[in-house]
Amino acid sequence: MEKGMAHIISGLGDLEERIRDLREIILANLVMLSEIPAPTFSEAARMEFLVNRFTELQLLNCSTDEVGNGLGIIPGETGDRNILIVGHMDTVFDAKVDHTITVEPHRIIGPGVGDNGLGLAVIATLPLVLQHLNIKPKSNIIVMGSAQSLGMGNIRGLRFFLDHTDLPINAGICVEGVKLGRISYSSIGMMRCGISFSVPEQYDWTRFGAVGAIVTINDAINRILEIPLPKRPKTNIVLGSISGGTGFNTIATQASLKFEIRSESGRMVKNIGQKTEYIAHEVASHSGADVDFRIYAQRRPGGIPFSHPLARTTREIMKALDIPQRITPSTSELSAFIDKKIPAVTLGLTNGENLNQMNETIDIEPIFKGVAQLLGLILAIDGGHCDESK
Repeated sequence: MEKGMAHIISGLGDLEERIRDLREIILANLVMLSEIPAPTFSEAARMEFLVNRFTELQLLNCSTDEVGNGLGIIPGETGDRNILIVGHMDTVFDAKVDHTITVEPHRIIGPGVGDNGLGLAVIATLPLVLQHLNIKPKSNIIVMGSAQSLGMGNIRGLRFFLDHTDLPINAGICVEGVKLGRISYSSIGMMRCGISFSVPEQYDWTRFGAVGAIVTINDAINRILEIPLPKRPKTNIVLGSISGGTGFNTIATQASLKFEIRSESGRMVKNIGQKTEYIAHEVASHSGADVDFRIYAQRRPGGIPFSHPLARTTREIMKALDIPQRITPSTSELSAFIDKKIPAVTLGLTNGENLNQMNETIDIEPIFKGVAQLLGLILAIDGGHCDESK
């Protein structure tokens, strides 16, 4: 291990302890951000809070853009490199949901605290953390809350930023609230699809086989499950949600299915996507229902290899902090970096449970180790220890 990297590794324990001094600020930012509703496409209020935080800490270029991203720049001493730290602002919870957050001695409970309230809180507090620890990176650190990331948002915010920024991005770090130990530096191929069947008003219920939309969607599901999936490349179909009907005594006139196709092969994703579309239209033709097949989001497989200095250094930092590693491919913001051939990783900050449920819960104690992990990686990238030439 190089001397510079060894010095960073040896100082990680001290960083973790000193970060505890900012415990109340991190948690306050977490509560305030999490209590601002931010369903996908409606993140403006949360973005405004984040940018105000950046402005209070006197970051450069505190701003938003046409898509609704919020960002600021922590200027580096030389500024010849740019590191982008990003966390998505949107959540799966509707604005009508009660967003009250409960803070207990050892955990925090509430919708979106782990996905991604904590990630945003750490990004909002990062300038103060660097100042408190007297860390002065040579590189510019761009901190950003990305908009329109989840579901039908399809990572639009980060994609827009990377498409339009004049700043060359040397490396990226995607910050997620949970789970500590998560490390992703590759993306699998993915396609998110929706099938909706509806019975037209003039439908002839006396025709043979008239069954309603729920049975029709069930037929489609059975056909989708019969699609042969290879073991290599690894491929699966995740049936995410199904809805339809209105009550006990009424034949359902509408039903819908949302599902996700995942594979290590982009071609396999495309082929299975075509098969599911054919199935939807064939089932509709048999039942007489109208069908709507939509593709909401797509990802291409790719990323940096296991041996890349950024991936290797991230693992070394986690090992030094005694963080159990869970290496998994990602379908998050990492995909946008991969499309631009920018080396990047996704990190988790703490442990949690009940993700994307109203009682979503995260542990407080591991947060400081998670932030120390993030700082160690920033220092390593800033020092050139994650460059491929190394």
